[in-house]
Amino acid sequence: MRAPTRERRGISVRGIVQGVGFRPFIYALARQHGLAGLVRNDAEGVHIEAEGPAEELDLFLHEITEKAPPLAVVEALTWKPLAVLKERAFRIEKSREGVRRRALISPDVATCSGCLAEIFDPTDRRYRYPFTNCTNCGPRFTITRSVPYDRAMTTMAHFEMCPECQHEYDDPSDRRFHAQPNACPRCGPQVRLLDRFGHELRAKPGDPILRASRMLRGRAILAIKGLGGYHLACDSFDAGAVRTLRGRKVRQEKPFALMARDPEQIRSLCRIGPEEEALLTSPARPIVLLERREDSGVAEEVAPRQKTLGVMLAYTPLHHLLLRDAGIPLVMTSGNNSDEPIAYRDGEALEQLGEIADYFLVHDRPIHMRCDDSVVRIVDREPYQIRRSRGYAPAPLRVAGRDAPSGRLDFGQHTLACGGELKNTLCVAKERHVFLSHHIGDLENYETLRSFREGVEHYCRLFDVRPELVAYDLHPEYLSTKYARELEEEGLPAVGIQHHHAHVASCLADNERPGGERVIGVALDGTGYGTDGAVWGGEFLEGSVAEGFTRRAHLEYAPMPGGAAAIRQPWRMALAHLVTLYGEDETSKLPLAMVREAGEPNVRLVARLIEHGLNTPPTSSAGRLFDAVAALIGVPGTRRTTYEGQAAIELELAAGRDPLAGRLYPFRLRAGEEGWVVETSGIVGGVVEDLLAGHPAGTVSSRFHRTMAEVVVRGCEEIREAGGANAVALSGGTFQNLLLLQQVVELLSGKGFTVYRHRRVPANDGGLSLGQAVLAARAFEKASGHRHQAPAGEDLEPDA
Repeated sequence: MRAPTRERRGISVRGIVQGVGFRPFIYALARQHGLAGLVRNDAEGVHIEAEGPAEELDLFLHEITEKAPPLAVVEALTWKPLAVLKERAFRIEKSREGVRRRALISPDVATCSGCLAEIFDPTDRRYRYPFTNCTNCGPRFTITRSVPYDRAMTTMAHFEMCPECQHEYDDPSDRRFHAQPNACPRCGPQVRLLDRFGHELRAKPGDPILRASRMLRGRAILAIKGLGGYHLACDSFDAGAVRTLRGRKVRQEKPFALMARDPEQIRSLCRIGPEEEALLTSPARPIVLLERREDSGVAEEVAPRQKTLGVMLAYTPLHHLLLRDAGIPLVMTSGNNSDEPIAYRDGEALEQLGEIADYFLVHDRPIHMRCDDSVVRIVDREPYQIRRSRGYAPAPLRVAGRDAPSGRLDFGQHTLACGGELKNTLCVAKERHVFLSHHIGDLENYETLRSFREGVEHYCRLFDVRPELVAYDLHPEYLSTKYARELEEEGLPAVGIQHHHAHVASCLADNERPGGERVIGVALDGTGYGTDGAVWGGEFLEGSVAEGFTRRAHLEYAPMPGGAAAIRQPWRMALAHLVTLYGEDETSKLPLAMVREAGEPNVRLVARLIEHGLNTPPTSSAGRLFDAVAALIGVPGTRRTTYEGQAAIELELAAGRDPLAGRLYPFRLRAGEEGWVVETSGIVGGVVEDLLAGHPAGTVSSRFHRTMAEVVVRGCEEIREAGGANAVALSGGTFQNLLLLQQVVELLSGKGFTVYRHRRVPANDGGLSLGQAVLAARAFEKASGHRHQAPAGEDLEPDA
């Protein structure tokens, strides 16, 4: 019988294929098929040379994608023929850095069941070791300095493995084969317990984690170094401890997150459906917003007046040990001073958190890139991102090409998008990859700006992006805009992207819609710089990513007395609406609690600001309209908000289930210079009439929400009837209001619209940079006359 033809093929695999057990998988698969050759990491992903019978090579190629490890994402697989070397063995070679870096880095991954079993097994050498990991779990993004993803390129570089760990690392049959953070108590990082001055506490018990758990049960506040930064922790059942933490952190009412031991412990606190449990136990382990049980026992101070709790499961061995020892769910909130990014360097953490924490549970594995916890909720049985960060970043996002969802947008220029001011993220894009960063925070001070700059440098270095185009928000005072304009002054082409255009583009990119698809974009939020210099935020746009968007309707402009002060003090917006509707004298006479509390001097102040146009920009913001109604009703936080969006959140919480709430407040659409204008004076007048008639706050809130949902639907119907699109994209922070979102989706669907809402990317400004990147690429492409679109799919054909 004639021997089968022997071939050798050079195979390139791109995607998330480093740090996820891909090389040992290839090694085992090659041996299974009787193939010789090699596998190694390189700067583009994984390089394989496989030699053997053609039939076995074909099966091998097919199974690389079909049987890849759970954490791997194979984005592209190509091969080319090589000269046969007549090798007889398959081996794993050391990595090569290469000229171009295309390798993708995995997000940090929650502790797997295998490692969890080891840390709680008294007979295991890793018993109670808080840095146990393997190729299936552990730190990735937060410890990676560069690619390829090898130990020397991580913050584990200076920890030399002991013989036992080295044997695991070198054994292709071991699940720790080439696990870069591999360590044990003998050779790896160690935990220490410090006082607030940085002095180590060595008293019994000798186990710092066990002692820390006892301190937490004793009302102490601890700063705990985790995966992407420090947390501040305390007993979630102890109202006094929570109040102390709030006072020291100067965070009066914004909800704290909780960390729980396991799903059973969460069930004692919240109601969990199968979708929520799947999200909680996913490798990303985000904070999930869950319906709060009345008998949870959690101190009211954890999330004042909220119907939900934000809860996450322990996701590192250190957390698992701490939660098991404590026996209770813990408050686990970002370790920072208000308005600053999460602390992640040890010296800075002691300095910044020394006045907040009583003790510090620290370790000596450096964090290279800070990364906050992600926040997600389930809406209509699907994930709805609130904050996309740890566990998700820096995984690339798929973005559709111009003409079909199956195609992928190819960025002809390396692009940097700088995002907005609040909830900032940045985005870098090159070729077929779009990388939306972890949550950076509110760019309102030097510390956060420094974090932003560090993020830009790290993402560009990690993914070999050399920006050839920069996108920014039109607001001239945003620090992100100023950063981009500095790059422009240095000669980098720059594109300003209107805020709400970016929101709609972000939603479409999130839903992988082709760039040529025309939609009606509804962008509702608090603040966005308009092309006319006004503060926009209640926008109806029409167009496509490929051709751009046109403003077709907006909420009627209202005066915003005091500018940014009106955001912090919602009563200003309420008085502005009243003065505009009733006049100064009549407003002062209105028998409303809100008017009495504001006082006649403030009525006069607002009237004068409006009369003379002093620091009173016009705004179409839906967020400011929600603030005004919240202040009229008198929900908490409207005298002065203590966190962003508080008034609107409290208004949603106030909504009741009154059957009379189905009646709408009056509004109408009138023709304006730029399309339709939604007149909102009737809405405000209706709210005032209901309050004067003695209707409860719950009824008024419900009617207002229903009215705003109808406003969205009516605006979309008018645009469609005028020859507009039949698909609607919903974006902007106001759509984090679940009551509004669900009503809008239901009503639009009932009218025959196709509705797109966010899923993978936040509707708030955390998704803004993605929209900027996509629109900037299209604008540059259009201006230069070139189109870049990757083919619909990859096949397993040899390279030409």
